[in-house]
Amino acid sequence: MTADFLTWQELRDVKRAEFEEAADAWHRMSTRSAADRETARRAMSAQLIETQESEAAQGAVRRLGRLIRNYDYLSTECGLIRTALNGLSADLAEPQRQLRQALDEAASLAYTVESDGSVTYPSASVGSAGAEQCVSGGTVQGSSRGPLEPPGSGEYGKPPRVDLHDPQGDRFRGDLHVNPHAKKARDIADRIARAVRSAAEVDARYTKTLNGLKAAQGLDVTEATLGDMHQDAAAVRTATARYLVAAMPKDASPAEYKTWWEGLDEDQRREYLDIAPDLIGMLDGIPAAVRDEANRNHLPSLIAELERTGDDPAMLEGLRKIEERLLEPHKVPMFLLGISGEGNGRAIISFGNPDTARNVSAYVPGLGTKLDAEFGGGTVKRALDTAVGAQRYDKSTASIVWLGYDAPQSIDVMSTADAEKGAPAYNRFMAGLAATNEHDDPHVTAIGHSYGSLTVGTAARQSGGIPGVDDIVLVGSPGVGVDKAADLGVPPQRVYVGAADNDIVTKLPTVPEAVVGAVGAGLRMAVPGVLSDPGGDDIYFGKDPASQAFGARRFAVDDGPHPVFDGEPIAAHSQYFTPETDRVSADNIARVVSGEYGITTERHR
Repeated sequence: MTADFLTWQELRDVKRAEFEEAADAWHRMSTRSAADRETARRAMSAQLIETQESEAAQGAVRRLGRLIRNYDYLSTECGLIRTALNGLSADLAEPQRQLRQALDEAASLAYTVESDGSVTYPSASVGSAGAEQCVSGGTVQGSSRGPLEPPGSGEYGKPPRVDLHDPQGDRFRGDLHVNPHAKKARDIADRIARAVRSAAEVDARYTKTLNGLKAAQGLDVTEATLGDMHQDAAAVRTATARYLVAAMPKDASPAEYKTWWEGLDEDQRREYLDIAPDLIGMLDGIPAAVRDEANRNHLPSLIAELERTGDDPAMLEGLRKIEERLLEPHKVPMFLLGISGEGNGRAIISFGNPDTARNVSAYVPGLGTKLDAEFGGGTVKRALDTAVGAQRYDKSTASIVWLGYDAPQSIDVMSTADAEKGAPAYNRFMAGLAATNEHDDPHVTAIGHSYGSLTVGTAARQSGGIPGVDDIVLVGSPGVGVDKAADLGVPPQRVYVGAADNDIVTKLPTVPEAVVGAVGAGLRMAVPGVLSDPGGDDIYFGKDPASQAFGARRFAVDDGPHPVFDGEPIAAHSQYFTPETDRVSADNIARVVSGEYGITTERHR
């Protein structure tokens, strides 16, 4: 049937269960393909990468990569067909219900529904006792659009047009009386017309979508084929918007999203992962393994879109670097908890499963960070180094890097605005970790580096503080917006600060001080160690966290290269997490994250 010729009889008789049975068959194919993909990826390809280095092994890995891509394509396309069929069945349910309800009402009133959807009603007696008149019946054609005409005025209406009942209650203008069945029949006919029109629109939408789900010619899955797959997913998502996306909770809390997800059956979850991976992958409160799968599914489409448009080459390189890391073997399993092209890019990566780990840390990077090759390389490695270091003390540890906000890209534009925008998103993410972690009271550490320490400090000052946090680690901080560690929502002895003596960001002067050192027309100059406040306690965003006055625990770090004498202005700012350049600092961070706490300390400034 086609939308142009859909009849009410076809809508009445359609067996929606048959669509659902067909969807189940496609689901079985999709699930089988996904299982084969994971076997090829984890049991075969990963083992070759870990154990073999020969050219033959590398060739086998490349061939397995093509096989994995083929399985991925097959799983996704079969899943799209399944979702489209289930969506068709679901979206036809309401118009079919409305139609059957109208037909039942017509039968109860002894009306006849004609083959074209018009409704014939019987004659009736009208008027007061002793002056009754018989008014003939008629046929009315329903309308599915706009304001409705008075009953009987259409092509099929037998009674002539009459004036409506006047306000006196039992008189009609003119000599004709209106058949009381006319209005009821017209209402039923309108409902039939609306139901058929609604079903026709559904049918047309899904016919177009299903006709588009055709595999490209050839046995190999090329980049063009993958691009077609992403277009297919977008088309099915559009078609099933009412069925799936509109059914998702809006602006719910992480705990509410967790409850919603747990209330779905496995088929429904599979459909969301296929159709809306970008939404599921960024939802706080969804299990980490689910978010990882959703974001792995979504990552190729982000890459393909940036390749097509050429809009952001730096972000494209960052996405490719993350894709490479996902294929690499790691000492600690990697989970992609979020990926998006919003703003300067969003990426949330965990080493270790934060849902099963007893110890979880979430590190917020800062000044100059965006989703680029440097993020995919150096910034992500910091989370990995922390995870590896912390697991020496407790294997049940996960370390996360959270780029869920836009950090300022240079000192010249640093203000509290980005931190104020990022803090609520960070707290929401942390609430999601609390909701999905399987332990009753996991040990949680918030880590802020550089401007990220201000974001963490801002999050800590919000009502209720950072959800679930036990410890706060601040490194390379230009200030956190408070003057006392006790103002961060945890006991001051649970706030840990690392500040290298040669890290100029930890000595940035306050704005008034910077103006004093201005050179030329409005040029600001920050000179490390040359501060106008006598105690040396005030820096860019408040009290120096490494100072005695702030009241945190300062742990030992390497001084790092000197910005002038060694010719490396910011090297000391970037090595806190890296054991190759600052073993002491990396170990101290790992000890806090693991809950071991045996840190080495140094004197406050």
